[in-house]
Amino acid sequence: MSLETILTDPARRPAVVADLNELVGQEVKDKGGMSGAAVKLGYQTVSKIRPGVVPAAVDRMLPQFAGALQPFYADYRSAPGAGFGAYLVSRESEAADALLAVTDRRAEGSSSEALKKAYAKLRPNAQKNVAEALPRLGSLIEKHAG
Repeated sequence: MSLETILTDPARRPAVVADLNELVGQEVKDKGGMSGAAVKLGYQTVSKIRPGVVPAAVDRMLPQFAGALQPFYADYRSAPGAGFGAYLVSRESEAADALLAVTDRRAEGSSSEALKKAYAKLRPNAQKNVAEALPRLGSLIEKHAG
């Protein structure tokens, strides 16, 4: 069964989306320094422009995120190790690129110039930020797909 089928199952999807939204909020909260301040400001800006946009975006993009992670998950499942989070960290650059390809396509297709600008400001540090989230993301996926 594909990761997309598992995570988007109607009985499971609301809990997956809620946990992913919480993960995003926690990752933003945990950011520090100047780049962290930019992430927090961008998150607040996007949330003010369109309240509820983050959970809605997570829900809308869940199938694409799951599809992007499918090759990693299949490889991991063929020889499970320390956990899917650790596996994603071992392929950090590739996994982050796969996830960012989803958000890049989404941002590019947005009709909101304000959202495009906010995303463009966050994008230069996105690789690092996504990589830092991989352990939590992998654990979350294992929780729901296990």
